Amino acid sequence: MKLAFASTLAISVLALSACSVPTAPKAVSSLDTLFTQPVGRSSAAQVQSGPGVSLGVVYSPSTLTNRQYLRDYQANAGTGFGQSLLVQPIHDAYVNTSKPDMAVDWVKASLQRQFGSVTVYPDMQSLRAAHPDVVAIVDAHSQLITSRSSDIKADVSADFYDAKLNYIGTAKGSEAKELTPVWADFKRSEEIVADINQQQDVQVRALQKFDQSLSNLLTRPTDKVSMLDSKQAHKLY
Repeated sequence: MKLAFASTLAISVLALSACSVPTAPKAVSSLDTLFTQPVGRSSAAQVQSGPGVSLGVVYSPSTLTNRQYLRDYQANAGTGFGQSLLVQPIHDAYVNTSKPDMAVDWVKASLQRQFGSVTVYPDMQSLRAAHPDVVAIVDAHSQLITSRSSDIKADVSADFYDAKLNYIGTAKGSEAKELTPVWADFKRSEEIVADINQQQDVQVRALQKFDQSLSNLLTRPTDKVSMLDSKQAHKLY
C-alpha cells in the first residue's frame, strides 16, 4: 500500500514539475503608471483621518495584475494544474491559499475602520472628479510556489495623498519565506500541504504588518523619508 502511494506521488511530482504554473508578475511603481507628472510633497504633518474624512482609493496597475495572477493560479490549481493525479488535500491547499481578493479586501476593511467613508474608484480621472479629502493608492504583490521555486513573498502598501494629490506618507507590510522545494525528496502529502499552507500565513503576516504601519502613520507625524526622496518633486497639477 505504501509502495503504491509512493509511486502515485512520484508520478504526480514528475507531472507537476512539467506543467505550467503561473509565475508572479513584476511589481511596477504607481508613480510611473498612475501619475503623468512628478508628485509634490504635502505640507500636512500626518494623514487626516476620522469619521468626517472621505478617502478615495485607486488600485495600482500592479494590484490589478496581481489579482489576475492569483485568479489564474487558483484556476490552474482548481484543475490540478492539468494533472489528474494531484491528490485532493494538495489541490485544496493550492486553491485555499491563492485567494485573488484577500489583500484588497483586507486593506479596504482596515481603511474603513479609520476613515468616515472609503470609495474605490476605477481610475484617477474618476477619483479626481469626486474630490475626496484624502487619496490612497493601494498596491499589492504576491509570489507563490511554482514548480521551479518555493520562495513565497507578499507585499502590500497604501500611498496617501492630500486633496491636491501631494504625497503625505505610506503604510506598508511585507513578508517573505524561503521553503525547501515543495516537491523535493518525495515529501509526504501532509508535508506538502503544510508547506503550501504557508503561502497564506505569509500573506496574513504581511497584512498584519500593514495594519500596524497604518496605525503608526495615522497617529504619528510623517517622517522625511518617502518614496519621493529619489525623485524630483513638483506639483501634480
